[in-house]
Amino acid sequence: MTEVDLTATTRRLDRDVDPLAVAGGDGVLFSRNRVGFAGRGVALRVGRSDVAEALAAIEVDDEVERPGSGPVGFTALPFLPGADADVVVPALLVGRDADGTRWVTAVGPTGSTIDPIATLDAHLAGAAQHPPPPGPGAFEVRASRAPAAWTDAVAEATARIRAGELDKVVLAREVVVTADAPIPVATVLLRLSQAYPDCFLYLVDGFCGASPELLVGRSADVVRAQPMAGTAPRRGDPAADARLAAGLLASATYRQEHQVTIDAVHDGLLAFASYVDYEPEPSVVPLANVQHLATNVEGRLSHPPASILELVEALHPTPAVCGRPRDAALRVIDELEALDRGRYAGAVGWVDAGGNGQFAVSIRGASIEGAVARVVAGNGLVGDSDPATELIETRAKLQAMLGAIVRP
Repeated sequence: MTEVDLTATTRRLDRDVDPLAVAGGDGVLFSRNRVGFAGRGVALRVGRSDVAEALAAIEVDDEVERPGSGPVGFTALPFLPGADADVVVPALLVGRDADGTRWVTAVGPTGSTIDPIATLDAHLAGAAQHPPPPGPGAFEVRASRAPAAWTDAVAEATARIRAGELDKVVLAREVVVTADAPIPVATVLLRLSQAYPDCFLYLVDGFCGASPELLVGRSADVVRAQPMAGTAPRRGDPAADARLAAGLLASATYRQEHQVTIDAVHDGLLAFASYVDYEPEPSVVPLANVQHLATNVEGRLSHPPASILELVEALHPTPAVCGRPRDAALRVIDELEALDRGRYAGAVGWVDAGGNGQFAVSIRGASIEGAVARVVAGNGLVGDSDPATELIETRAKLQAMLGAIVRP
C-alpha cells in the first residue's frame, strides 16, 4: 500500500448544510432523511483490502469523536462476491448524526493548515455561483434484452426451482437511457430526495440512487440490518394500496421469499455476535411506487467487534438480490440473466477508522456517464412466480430511476 501522509481535521458545525449542495454531481453522498454524509474531492483512493490500514495511518485531530468523524471511506461494491472496488476518502466531508450533531472534516497533507469550516464555506459559495447545467431535452430508452426473452428466462428459472435445483433466484433486467446532452447527476439526486425521502441517497463514482434497504450498519458493538424481500406495486389510491399491502402480508409466496432473506442475515450476523434477534412479524414499507416486506434485525457484536466491511462480506449478496443457496443462485444468474450487473445489487456505504459504518443494498440506482445512464432492476423468484407478473414488477422498480432521469 502507498504510504499515507495525511491528517484529518474534524470540527463541530453549528448549522445544517444541504448534503446535495456539498456533493453536487461528482462528490460522494450517503444520507437518509439528511442523516449521513456528503463530501467533495479525493484525499485518498485505495482498494478495499487496503482501506483499514490506510484509514488507521491518517493522523486525526477530532473534536467530535463519534462514529463517522475523522477520516471516512466511501465505496460501491460490485454484485459479484469478492470483486474489488475502490474506496474514496473525500477531502471535505460533512456529517450529521440522528441526534442532530453536525461536523465537518477536511483531509489534507500532514503539516498543512486546513480550516474545515472555512473550506466548507468556500465550497458552498462557489457551488451557489455554478448551478447544475440544463438537462437534456430528448431521451432514448431501450431495454438491453427483449422483454419476451427475459420472461422466458424467468420461466426457465422457476422450472429449475420446482425441480429442486435451488430455493430462490433473483433475475435482473437492464434499460439504457441515452440523452442528447449530459445527464445532470445533481438534478437526478434532487428529484430522488423529493420522491424517496426515507431512502438512502447515495453517490459514489457516478453510481447514484435511492435504496430503501439497509444491508448492515455497525456503531461500536451494535449491529443492525433491515432485510427486504417481497414487493407489491402502489397505485396512489389509499384503499387500493392498503389492499395490496394486506395481500403482500398474506401471500405465502412473498412471506417465504422474505423469511429466506431474514434467515440468511440472522445467521450471517450470528457468527460475529453474542446475540441477534429480529421482529416476529414483518412490516410493509411503502415507497412512492412500490411497497416491500421488511423486518428489523439487531444484535450485539462479540469483542473485539468485527469491522463493517467484514460484516458486509459475510452478508453480501443476500437472498434478496441473489437467491438461495447462494452458489446455485449465482450459477443460474450467470446462465440465464445475460447481464453484467456491475455495481447493481452490490453494497454502497461508508467505513471509518474504527470499523464503524453503514451499507445499503445498491438497488434503485443507475450508473451515469455523460449522456448515458444504465438502470437495472431485478425480482426474487420462487417456484410459483409468474413471468408476466414479474415483468410488470421490474417496470415498477425501474421507474424509480427513470422518473428521476427522463425529464426535461
